[in-house]
Amino acid sequence: MAWPVGLLLWAGGKLQHTPALSGAADTAGTTYLLAGSDARGDEGGIAEDGTEGRRTDTILLLHVPESGPTALISLPRDTYVEVPGHGGAKLNSAFALGGAPLLVQTVEGLTGLTVDHYAEIGMGGVAHVVDAVGGVNLCYDAAVDDPDSGMVWTPGCHDVGGTQALAFARMRKADPLGDVGRALRQRQLIAAVVGKVDPKALVTRPGAQVALVDAGTGALTFDERSGVLDVARLALAFRAANGPGGVTGTPPIADLDYRPGGIGSAVLLDEAAAPPFFVAVRDGTLPAGAVGGAPGT
Repeated sequence: MAWPVGLLLWAGGKLQHTPALSGAADTAGTTYLLAGSDARGDEGGIAEDGTEGRRTDTILLLHVPESGPTALISLPRDTYVEVPGHGGAKLNSAFALGGAPLLVQTVEGLTGLTVDHYAEIGMGGVAHVVDAVGGVNLCYDAAVDDPDSGMVWTPGCHDVGGTQALAFARMRKADPLGDVGRALRQRQLIAAVVGKVDPKALVTRPGAQVALVDAGTGALTFDERSGVLDVARLALAFRAANGPGGVTGTPPIADLDYRPGGIGSAVLLDEAAAPPFFVAVRDGTLPAGAVGGAPGT
């Protein structure tokens, strides 16, 4: 017992925290919000492209209902939303304008779900996590040579290390489905990483445990209330959502090229279908499997 207890104490001491939660009244179940952030010009971040400060290209809502399937829902970064104090804008602008607290408030307004825990991963750290699990197998059925993300791909499935996995998760411009296609690959990467972590095997490999915890805590920042057990529950929820009994996908989308003026092209959710969709996520009444996607698919 000494080793697992010591590992937990060590891991707990390494967790990084940031203020994030709104203090809104609880809603049923447990809701996690995961944001993938990039600091322009930082080591491991996206190359300089004229954008100042931080933004999030990955926004995932993970919900464990009181009963029913766990759901992992990608919220497209360009989703048109009401950002508190700023009016209509793209979802990822909430992070740029007010960091984690404003992103959490905006997502809560969009979904009706109170965020219980927040996790932010520096996208440069994704490579270290992938390398810590020994690489992953990823699949994409198209040839890609995308200089913006660095993704170079031949059709099919390939074993990749951290650098290639990061490019795989970032690529958008060469994907005909844009943000929705990128969300599919991001969820595939998460499932691949979670699938490589075998808790039983880790018990007999202390060195692998240390490497994985070190990579994970170095890449991740959590809300002010999260402890190491909450992180463990987050990992279990990811595994459940990506299993055969889980739900993965996007909210119902009406338009991938919505142009309200002043912000360029945005993603418009289906105003009639999205609210009951998020109620079903909360209540665990969605059927297991894939949901949402681009209009007409």
